[in-house]
Amino acid sequence: MKPQRHREEIWLALEIGNSRLHWALFIGETLYSAWDTDYFPESVIQHLAECQTLHDLLLAISPPHQQGNFLTNTPPLCAFVSLPPCPVLLTSVVPSQTAIWQTYPNTRVITLEQIPLKGVYPTLGIDRALALWGAAKTWGFPMLVIDAGTALTFTAADANESLVGGAILPGLGLQFATLDQQTGQLPLVEMQSFPSLPPRFALNTKEAIQSGVIYTVLAGIKDFIEAWCDLFADGKIAIKGGDRTLLINYLQVLYPEIAERLIVEPNLIFWGMREILIGS
Repeated sequence: MKPQRHREEIWLALEIGNSRLHWALFIGETLYSAWDTDYFPESVIQHLAECQTLHDLLLAISPPHQQGNFLTNTPPLCAFVSLPPCPVLLTSVVPSQTAIWQTYPNTRVITLEQIPLKGVYPTLGIDRALALWGAAKTWGFPMLVIDAGTALTFTAADANESLVGGAILPGLGLQFATLDQQTGQLPLVEMQSFPSLPPRFALNTKEAIQSGVIYTVLAGIKDFIEAWCDLFADGKIAIKGGDRTLLINYLQVLYPEIAERLIVEPNLIFWGMREILIGS
């Protein structure tokens, strides 16, 4: 019976995002490790279904730099690696990828209907709902979640655990890429090329693009946060997503009083998935 108990205690969470796969390994309710990978071709997923042990599965889905200590050298994970592959909880915003991953055995897909958030509309993104639920169940309602990813989203719930609403706009990278792809003369601006704030009034095209995108995004974030605080003076604010660090650094320079209010947590969706698992 002991191996079966161990299998129930260890599980994988998989978030299929717009750009990448986001993974988390849980032991019970504790998040042991989190990492990202590129999408896998269907042939690789079929190979994963043939893995005989947890060790083989983790070896196949973990980044090369994590495969040493991550797999066998660090307790408590080393107690599980010889067991059969564990269950996978999956959430996705890419239907074609969802269909592929459902061929993997012992997969449970989390849907919007399973999230106890009140007042949810049918087309609300499952990623937004899970991140909001995970943040609010961890730090309390009312809660506003800012996701600085491929899209920049705002999603909020009140003290009654009911959806207040939110907003969606293109994220930083998408805005830069669109200017490059949809214009004849404007260059592609790489995100990594400006670790510090650009000049607001630029004297060259590259910095003019940086200024236009960065300062309007920051002003928008500031405006949404101020509007949130007017509605809920005691409301919490959490931020996640790949651009979170860059945006927080900028906010600390321009609006330090706002930056201080932010709860920075990249794993909000995994916290939401954990809450769904605990409650089921």
